[in-house]
Amino acid sequence: MFEPPGPGYEMTSRRDIIQRLGFAFAVGFALTGGFVNGWCYGWADELESDSTAGEVKDAEMTDNKAPHPGAPTLGGMQFWGDVCFFQGYRIQRHVLTGHFRLLDKNNRRYQSGTIEDCRKMLDRIRTSHNLKPDIGHAVIYLHGIGRTSRSMRPIIDAMPTDGFVHVPFEYPSTRVPIEQAAGYLHSTIESLTDVSKISFVVHSMGGLVVRGYLKDHSDPRLYRMVMLGTPNNGAELADMLRQNMIFRAVYGPATQDLVTDLNGTIGTLPIPTFEFGVIVGGRGDERGFNPLLVGDDDGAVTVSSARLAGASDFLRISKLHSLLMSDETAIAAVKCFLEHGRFSMNREPAPIVKETAACR
Repeated sequence: MFEPPGPGYEMTSRRDIIQRLGFAFAVGFALTGGFVNGWCYGWADELESDSTAGEVKDAEMTDNKAPHPGAPTLGGMQFWGDVCFFQGYRIQRHVLTGHFRLLDKNNRRYQSGTIEDCRKMLDRIRTSHNLKPDIGHAVIYLHGIGRTSRSMRPIIDAMPTDGFVHVPFEYPSTRVPIEQAAGYLHSTIESLTDVSKISFVVHSMGGLVVRGYLKDHSDPRLYRMVMLGTPNNGAELADMLRQNMIFRAVYGPATQDLVTDLNGTIGTLPIPTFEFGVIVGGRGDERGFNPLLVGDDDGAVTVSSARLAGASDFLRISKLHSLLMSDETAIAAVKCFLEHGRFSMNREPAPIVKETAACR
């Protein structure tokens, strides 16, 4: 005869739910890695920004010598977004204060203030060093939520340099929604005035930022894109944690954009009209790496979510979400796709068509 659960059942059930949510948060936090450095140093970098930049401005604007940089910044990339790129120099905008800074490729600051101040300083650097415009094939690298462009460094370092301009794009992924992040990307693309082709290599949410850019903008130079672990159909982990106050505080407004609700942000994002390929991690079975997710997954994103109809090629590799960018197979696939529009010359492409886009 059936007996109702005892008084301890409800407590056990609640404890199980809390433990599962706690595990999901821990997994998401660990897989996005690098967040603490970018976030915690944001305010420290803000405090020391004006003084150093002021010294550079006062000391160098009085003569015609080449400007010298100030001290390296402390980081703070979760508060800054790129709006201009030229020969490794970047003008960035602070997401909270709205002021700008000019950095070189080593994150040393040359100027802080208005965007006009930064552009004038960049013109002085360009003239004094006789820097030529960026030309050729520009490849823009977009990191995932909570990360910085440093997470894309293994791929960038492996790419050919002759004929390419490699742009490690920074955007404040935990402070702004996807639409606003796409605005930073638009400004950076507009600054690449002399390149002939523009491609993207993106990790996780970075792919959604590109699709967000395509919603309102276009450029005839757009050429190819490789997506690594992008939740093109929404992230189930975001569904689980969207009401969790800690999760929302840490990862910001973009967490609400990542949910699987096709009536939400992701449902409005267009499919690229230029060539793109999808790489995702997974075990190749129905279990995946994360027991909280249904079907194969890379620990954070399911294979079914990453698949996007219209892709020219698809590749699953046995790697966790945060390790995709350093995997040798993935790096070789990226290089091949940028050159040939396919992940390997040793096998036929595996395009994703509409009928199979939901397959795991």
